[in-house]
Amino acid sequence: MYTVLETSGKQYRVSVGDMIDIEQVGRTPGEPISFDRVLMCVGDEDTLIGRPTLSQVKVTGEIVGEVKGPKIIVFKHKRRKDHRKKTGHRQKMTRVRINSIDVEK
Repeated sequence: MYTVLETSGKQYRVSVGDMIDIEQVGRTPGEPISFDRVLMCVGDEDTLIGRPTLSQVKVTGEIVGEVKGPKIIVFKHKRRKDHRKKTGHRQKMTRVRINSIDVEK
């Protein structure tokens, strides 16, 4: 069984036991988190598709810790002007372990 959920404007395909990195939320490790915006749920026998979300499916998880995302390089230059500027960025992210997917019938 897996679900497609949305958080912070991004969609993730998760199943029980998966670890995902989401945009940083201001919570401490070990704290529970729930995702209400479930877009699709695929089970053993049936598939539920939300219009736009499924209200009967709840995904819960536990915050593991904070990590940094991949490094993004920003390079700006102007031709023939000898102007170059190089900067970088690493987004702070929160790692979440998915504990359960509950479907109410």
